[in-house]
Amino acid sequence: MYQRNEHAETSLVALRQLIRDNPLGQLTTAITADGFPLIQSSHIPWVVAVDDESSETEKGRLLGHMAKVNPQVKAMLASVEGKPTATPGVSALEQEVLVVFTSAVQHYVTPKFYTETKPMTAKVVPTWNYATAHVRGKATIYYGAGPPSGATTNVAANDFLEKQLDLLSDYSEQVIMDYTGEGDRPIPWKVADAPGPYLDIMRKNIIGIEIEITELVGKYKMSQEMRAGDRQGVVAGFGKLGTETATAMSAIVAEKDKATTAAKAAKAAEKAE
Repeated sequence: MYQRNEHAETSLVALRQLIRDNPLGQLTTAITADGFPLIQSSHIPWVVAVDDESSETEKGRLLGHMAKVNPQVKAMLASVEGKPTATPGVSALEQEVLVVFTSAVQHYVTPKFYTETKPMTAKVVPTWNYATAHVRGKATIYYGAGPPSGATTNVAANDFLEKQLDLLSDYSEQVIMDYTGEGDRPIPWKVADAPGPYLDIMRKNIIGIEIEITELVGKYKMSQEMRAGDRQGVVAGFGKLGTETATAMSAIVAEKDKATTAAKAAKAAEKAE
């Protein structure tokens, strides 16, 4: 990912929050398997697991699940078929994987917003503001889940999927939907609300995937590289559009503008000493 210093987000806490706010990540793999494309991608909702939420060094793990009929999953299973594994139904992929998360708040930026530079020189062009987090890591897949009494059922796969599905549904219901059961808010749906036999069938038709994060990088491209007057013009311009996305973009650009102004002031003070 191309990075400018002005756009780079170095806080792992902030990047984990960006993922939680936008949990639908695009998983990309490059797996050599007969009958399948080398590069495949799927959009999957993920759960971020970390031991210390305040840590700026712990990268954590991504927990997800995928349908077995997905060609990307078939390539994964083909790549580990016949290879020895310490735990039945649990195999590590040899290839590194990439998951990309993109903020829902993204928008075209017209040069008309650059109220400082455009009147002076007209040397401005359109751009696009957005935020993204890129995760690289090593993936472990959990397969062979099914009814607890099934002869081919793998306990590890069942355990992983039970945990992952509970975490994902609890987060989605309570945080995304705000179904807390408090006051006039509805009671959140739980996986256990579905019939047991039906859940057994669902688990049998999916695999679990756990990614140990080796690299977590991201950026907030929110007009930080522009002049102060231009940044304020972007804030005002988006504020006047009146759409929900533009209003949210205006707020983020204003927040990043304050941070950029403070950083430049601190740097100037440091040079003056």
